Amino acid sequence: MTDPVSETFGHMPDGSPVTRITLRAGAVTARVMTYGAALQSLDLPDRNGDVQDVVLGHDDFAPYLAHRRFYGATVGRVANRIAGGRFTLDGTDHQLLTNEGSTTLHGGPDGFDRRNWTLLGMGEDEVVMGLVSPEGDQGFPGELRVTAHYALREDPQGTPRLTVTLQAEGDAPCPVSLTNHSFFALAGVATLATRPNSALEMRLTVPAARYLPVDDLSLPTGVASVGATPFDFREGRMPLTAMRSGALAGYDHCLCLDGDRIELTDPVSGRRMVMHTNLPGLQVYTGNYLDGSVPGKAGHAPRRHDAICLEPQHWPNAVNMPADWGAPDPVLRPGDRAETRLDLSFPAP
Repeated sequence: MTDPVSETFGHMPDGSPVTRITLRAGAVTARVMTYGAALQSLDLPDRNGDVQDVVLGHDDFAPYLAHRRFYGATVGRVANRIAGGRFTLDGTDHQLLTNEGSTTLHGGPDGFDRRNWTLLGMGEDEVVMGLVSPEGDQGFPGELRVTAHYALREDPQGTPRLTVTLQAEGDAPCPVSLTNHSFFALAGVATLATRPNSALEMRLTVPAARYLPVDDLSLPTGVASVGATPFDFREGRMPLTAMRSGALAGYDHCLCLDGDRIELTDPVSGRRMVMHTNLPGLQVYTGNYLDGSVPGKAGHAPRRHDAICLEPQHWPNAVNMPADWGAPDPVLRPGDRAETRLDLSFPAP
């Protein structure tokens, strides 16, 4: 284990510095930046020992400001979509700012991914950042105090493990669903030019017998069984083969978790990631809106299906769901704490 290294990665429009912190464990390196409390890079070896960055993003800071892609970011107050940008809580109507037509997506037009978080501290192989979201931020009620904790260590078996813990406390009832929005390209970002659509060729295993069908606005319309649909990943399958089995152009859907272990493997490179989480839903998104128009790392402009997002969260639009759908309650109340945990381990190929 080594102590983290920090550096200035860029500057906000007001001149304040954006800090990037490097964490290492074994052959794995993670870089986290204060802008968006984001995972900026993640270097993993393949079965031949070739180390590559496996998350989408940019090599320098300016494009993060210029293009909102949610690369590696901490998303909040509420991940995913809130229908009509509104909800009623304890008899009070709340109207939010919208940023996807009539919908509020990932916290609104100025979500947590657009903020430069405060660096609260660094310890051995860990970093903690904080953010205060004031009353009325994007229309949400109450003040919310949030921390993002990243730690990279080897477990007792010598397997590198990246843990991401997001916590929030507020002074008024408010829906809260924090997540990390990393785009995983286990093939390696540097190989995407020669392996397009590689996200569809990774093997994904998710313990979920139900999923949330969506309408044209990507809002849930109910709860359905995954059986005999492209949404059944219980035994592990490639998104490509799943899509071929049904009329589906890509994934942007929530799977209702029955267990906490999710696995993603790239069969070509052998890179493997095992995720454990405490949240009830997993949004599977295959980068459907990446269009090759914005250059990313190594000069490659990510395209549709170049990477996959696995976003643990409360069910989308849960604050507005009918009670008989059985959605877990996303409302955080004063005196309680909301916590999102992602435990990512990287077994040797």
